Amino acid sequence: MQLIDEEFTAHPFFGSRQMRDTFRLKGLKLNRKRIQRLMRIMGLESVAPKPNTSRRAKGHKIYPYLLRGLAITRVNQVWSTDITYIRLAHGFVYLVAVMDWFSRAVLSWELSTSMDESFCLSALDRALRLHGKPEIFNTDQGAQFTSKAFTGRLQAKGIKISMDGKGRALDNIFVERLWRSLKYEEIYLKEYSSALDLRQSIKKYFDFYNSERPHQSLGGRTPMEVHLGQLPIQGMAA
Repeated sequence: MQLIDEEFTAHPFFGSRQMRDTFRLKGLKLNRKRIQRLMRIMGLESVAPKPNTSRRAKGHKIYPYLLRGLAITRVNQVWSTDITYIRLAHGFVYLVAVMDWFSRAVLSWELSTSMDESFCLSALDRALRLHGKPEIFNTDQGAQFTSKAFTGRLQAKGIKISMDGKGRALDNIFVERLWRSLKYEEIYLKEYSSALDLRQSIKKYFDFYNSERPHQSLGGRTPMEVHLGQLPIQGMAA
């Protein structure tokens, strides 16, 4: 699972067949069915266009993608969220984060040992409590985000709901870049003995990411400098 996670982070368009062939080139003989099973456990699916890319829940409403061509010009204009897999020495957990698109600031995050909606709701509630609310909130079409509990929270606040299109690799690109930075700059460099150990490490990294790590796309500023309105930057297009 660690090997799959590392390969998927580097090549998110790889499906199970490409994973198998890549591992074979590296001298590892792994059965494709085993790779498929592990990718399902980890919640990983290729971003390459194909039928049924997103795991929808029957009966859940899917909302249109609202961000194509939209100029992102201010804080709290667009927030987005996503879930990623994190390995432990003896297991794994899932991480969800809420991000502001303009400032790239991580507004909240939560860990969970399962893919249920409760930890996603917790992250959403914390972001709303600490940072106000966005005009638009973007997610993928996963069951956690299409649930009535999640979309209901957004509707109750008067927030417009946007969802990635099927097979659209770039619809939530800023959170995907966040996962890549987190994994290459922190996760892959360490071994975590427990979820508590991982939680402390992630908190330290996100504090660094938000307040100390300069971003080229922000003109060398940190996300929180921009998010708190200390230094404005030029608008961007979604």
